[in-house]
Amino acid sequence: MRNFEYNCPTKIIFGKNAESELLYELRKYGDRVLLVYGGQSIKRSGLFESVTMQLREANKAVFELSGVLPNPRLSLVQKGIEIVKKNGVDLILAVGGGSVIDTAKAIAFGAKTDDPVWDYFENDRTPHKAIPVGVVLTFSASGSEASNSCVITNDLTNVKRGVHGDCFIPRFAILNPERTFTLNKYQTACGCTDILAHLFERYFSLDEGCELTSNLLIAVMKTVIKYTPVALARPNDYNARAEIMYAGTIAHNDSLSVGRRADFATHKIEHAVSAYNDLAHGEGLAIIFPAWMKYVYEVKPSMFARLAVELFGIEKGDKLDEQLTYEFISKLEEFYKSIGLKTKLREVGIDANNVKFLAELAVYKSTTIGNFKKLNVNDVMNILKMAL
Repeated sequence: MRNFEYNCPTKIIFGKNAESELLYELRKYGDRVLLVYGGQSIKRSGLFESVTMQLREANKAVFELSGVLPNPRLSLVQKGIEIVKKNGVDLILAVGGGSVIDTAKAIAFGAKTDDPVWDYFENDRTPHKAIPVGVVLTFSASGSEASNSCVITNDLTNVKRGVHGDCFIPRFAILNPERTFTLNKYQTACGCTDILAHLFERYFSLDEGCELTSNLLIAVMKTVIKYTPVALARPNDYNARAEIMYAGTIAHNDSLSVGRRADFATHKIEHAVSAYNDLAHGEGLAIIFPAWMKYVYEVKPSMFARLAVELFGIEKGDKLDEQLTYEFISKLEEFYKSIGLKTKLREVGIDANNVKFLAELAVYKSTTIGNFKKLNVNDVMNILKMAL
């Protein structure tokens, strides 16, 4: 196990009617709030009214920034930075899912610098100052409500990049599973796939002596696989939504990756894909992860064999790890298909002509990506070909 420092300062307020606690949190910050959200869904659900009522009761001056899209755009971040700098905003309140939260985070640190905010993404710079961010979560997926990561798409270049910084980890996150009842099946499936991907990225580590976190990661994987079909069949099942929501938070707040080096090559490959064709992140991961697994499993096949047994109950018997690995990958693809997601690039309009460009975009300014197996451009091209 590696030496580590772990910091997760986000206060989690979880449960039914949890958003009623927002007023108490608002009183800890200054008088000016930027409210960031997507579209009309939070207004239809009544959440917007609840949030704005508490903002008024707290005597906050509120500035709104709406229109956040999936794969959040740099242009909206820049608009938000202008609002914050012009009006001296004290708190950025994100009401929505990962795209809204990442937009809020980018605004939070972008408003604290005179440098172009994209320079942090383009050159892998770590920000050290940010305006406080708070969250009212409506979508279980990215885990951004308690993470130190932020991903934005440059809508001029179609490059999708991430940046990390403890300064913009949300100060508080309000998680009410009831707020995810209105998500449609596709959104729910994509969210659960994103959660699984965060767990896989951490599980596939070559660091020895990490039994505790390996066991915890597998336990959360099993929870997501168990409750995703339940949430799809019964959208208002509170327990299923609650299990998924908290799984999403701990999958990406780094509590399960202490002492081990995560991989995240698959995320970088998917970022290239979804920046290119605006594919939903979760569905992109359902396409890329099985191909990545087929390409890298020989590094340590026992790790894949273990998942075959523990996640899908495949009988080990006298099977070799390689056989168990392929049975596991097949079962995983079946799971993705069963929840309504595509598992091949050609199904989303990407063919062999796009492979080289996407591979170069994935590796982008690096020699290699990933840690479980270092991948160069040719490796990524091979993975993309396997995903066709």
